[in-house]
Amino acid sequence: MSQILSPLPGTFYTQASPEEPVYKAQGDAVAVGDTIGLVEVMKTFIEIKAETAGTFASYALESGAAVTAGQVLAELTE
Repeated sequence: MSQILSPLPGTFYTQASPEEPVYKAQGDAVAVGDTIGLVEVMKTFIEIKAETAGTFASYALESGAAVTAGQVLAELTE
């Protein structure tokens, strides 16, 4: 299992807006460079991209949660 970590502190979102579907759902294929979420810092949104390929297992926290740098955002199975 591999983990996707937050590169910076902020607020984590699993979808682009409340009306949009989540970026990834359990069982979805994930390729290197796929966006799995957003971290907002001072009204700037940074896309969080997968650095490894695999199958999406789960988000580690709820959308809208505060995160710290290095915190696990999501997990992939290989």
